[in-house]
Amino acid sequence: MPERIARASSAKEISALLSDAPADEARALIERYADDPRKQVQRAVASARRRLERDEAERLRVQGMYDLQRELGGEGIVLGVDEVGRGSIAGPLTVCAVALPYDPQILGINDSKQLTPARREVLAAKIADVALAIGTCHVEPASIDAVGMAQALRMAMAGAIEDARVDPECVLIDGNPMHVHPREKTLVKGDARVASLAAASIVAKVTRDHLMVAYADEYPDYHLAECKGYASAEHIAAIKAHGLTPIHRFSFCGNFLETPSLF
Repeated sequence: MPERIARASSAKEISALLSDAPADEARALIERYADDPRKQVQRAVASARRRLERDEAERLRVQGMYDLQRELGGEGIVLGVDEVGRGSIAGPLTVCAVALPYDPQILGINDSKQLTPARREVLAAKIADVALAIGTCHVEPASIDAVGMAQALRMAMAGAIEDARVDPECVLIDGNPMHVHPREKTLVKGDARVASLAAASIVAKVTRDHLMVAYADEYPDYHLAECKGYASAEHIAAIKAHGLTPIHRFSFCGNFLETPSLF
């Protein structure tokens, strides 16, 4: 038994140990103090049990995401592909393709929309550390205006797959069939169900958000750091006041302009 556990005697010390002990240590503490009559200790034991239950539920959830990846894609390189920025009125459409190994697993991965910005940053760094491949492609607003969103999405997905520079056994795409790769498979809401798709959604979101924050320095009147190019009330008001910039999608913004942009 670790010395710090052996030394603990007061209810306060035991409660502190239970609150942050690693799983194996927490189980030993729970077993040791399960019958301790002190109310503070019993509350700490109950809290530690709930924490372990949450951790186990999360482990099983993530294990299921890797299991479904293996079921759909096989044992080889499985490239998950997801996009962000489709509904934005400024900035690029961004697609990322990510291949994850089956070990180590990344606890916490999920559809990027289910995560806080801070959590996405942490997970994006972990993904970068373990990923077998990461590919990224941006399609800029002028190209979206020229070819339309459907074709722009195919261009971005094909570009991200190429940028990953691997020969995947399977390419998993979140959503509907796109016909961008001969080994393509699609899964609606796959970014919440498959590990590589969740990773792609996180990396795409973090990558594009960083880009939009950088654009905010160049175009400070448009609240881009906050809205990330989406049609917030402040962003629409800025368009009406100042017109469009070169990073706006003209085809998406006609309803917000009383007069044509000067750009």
